Amino acid sequence: MPAPSPTPGSSSADPVRPAELPRSLGVFGAVMLTLSCVTPASSLFIVVPPLLTSLGSGTVEALLIAAVLSLGVGLCYAELGTLVPSAGGEYSIVGQLLGRMTGWLVFVISIVSLIVIPPIIALGTSDYIGAVVHVDPRYAGGAVMLISVLVGVLDIKSNALITGIFLGIEMLAAAVVSVLGFAHARQPVSSLLHAVVPDGHGHTSPLTVGLLVSGLAVALFTYNGFGTAIYLSEDLVEPRRTVARTVLWSLLAGVVVITVPVAAICLGVSSPDQLASGDLVAIVTSWAGSGVGTFVSLCIAAAILNAVIVMVLQNGRVLFASARDRTWPDPLNRALGRIHPRWGSPWVATLGIGLPGVVLALAVDINSLLGFTGVVVAVIYLLLGVAALAARTKRHRATQAWRMPLWPIPPLITTVALAYVLTQQTAHDLTITGIVLAVGALYWLLYLRPRHATHWQLSLPADQRTDAAPQSGPDAESAVSPAAISADASALSSENP
Repeated sequence: MPAPSPTPGSSSADPVRPAELPRSLGVFGAVMLTLSCVTPASSLFIVVPPLLTSLGSGTVEALLIAAVLSLGVGLCYAELGTLVPSAGGEYSIVGQLLGRMTGWLVFVISIVSLIVIPPIIALGTSDYIGAVVHVDPRYAGGAVMLISVLVGVLDIKSNALITGIFLGIEMLAAAVVSVLGFAHARQPVSSLLHAVVPDGHGHTSPLTVGLLVSGLAVALFTYNGFGTAIYLSEDLVEPRRTVARTVLWSLLAGVVVITVPVAAICLGVSSPDQLASGDLVAIVTSWAGSGVGTFVSLCIAAAILNAVIVMVLQNGRVLFASARDRTWPDPLNRALGRIHPRWGSPWVATLGIGLPGVVLALAVDINSLLGFTGVVVAVIYLLLGVAALAARTKRHRATQAWRMPLWPIPPLITTVALAYVLTQQTAHDLTITGIVLAVGALYWLLYLRPRHATHWQLSLPADQRTDAAPQSGPDAESAVSPAAISADASALSSENP
């Protein structure tokens, strides 16, 4: 007698396979969550200042070039995220397109960075609430992590609402900076086109190509986070259509909300030397007084909390997907695959990836690992570029998915650019990455490979498996044309989270 078929939202015939996440998220809610992970306010006030110090008004040029490069990465995410709509994200994509062991190594470096990045960001909270109350950075970071974990186990629609409110506060702060900057404009618009670099002592020098290129890595990181939309693939309704829209809308919104205020700041400073200091809160205070400066500082603190909430929420879904793929011993797979009966969230996986961050924030000096996370991002982006090149092979062309325009140019540019970026990383960060990969390879050789028939089975939710998904011919167009992205503009304003 044949075994019963699994149904969405329930456990399969395999007792180890977890239940499935309920699909209740639309494009608008997903964009709110993803844009919160980009966290425009903290990018503007934390990541951008070093660029202003080193590039001056050339920061705007660097951000625009980075936006174009990010579009190439975004197109890869959009196509691959609809081709392999799994909450596992990058590891599931790479594993299914480039081989199971390659996917495993991506998972290993990803899961370490997903544990480390949220507490690193959370530790910055105390710098921005200092105008109101002085708190030890460790305690502030630990509190932010704990709040984020508790919120992260709620249902996805509640999280979209909560993060949407915080995101509104971020947008307000960015709008205030933009209006004040343009209203106090003292530098000519030509300073954005013919940028100069201040030395902090009243002198300037022209922006060189070498300086501009050196700032691109940081400029790219400014927009980082738009690709995390793929972690919501199993929460999204019709992911083979909506993942691409979520990725591209999130990137577009992030570019606008970050770049416009930067242009306003560059035009509004009394002299280029103000850019050399990199103290944007002080610049805002000089325009509108200490009250507005304090408001902006608190908005940044809210942005940090918002970003960490979304990271914990999304990272928990990656760990949940690893349980479905039978990455761990079966008792652990069963635990990590549990869905909360009321909230429909992978609550055990969320706690499993979030609570270690609380401990790290309170007890460990983890800022030294920031460079390692940059290497991880570069490695993953590089492999996604290679995967995007493999996505048009005969095996995958018949699968319904959004297809990027101008293929293979975007993935080729992405692959070459990221290979160069990796050559510029420090030996320390590359060594840490190598150690993590070596430990992961040992787990593969000693545990996963001997159990290859039952474990590390890269899979999709039942409603998205190849046999269930509509098939198209090898030369068929995508399920969602690029024009459909713009057709969603009006829908985004009316769709419920």
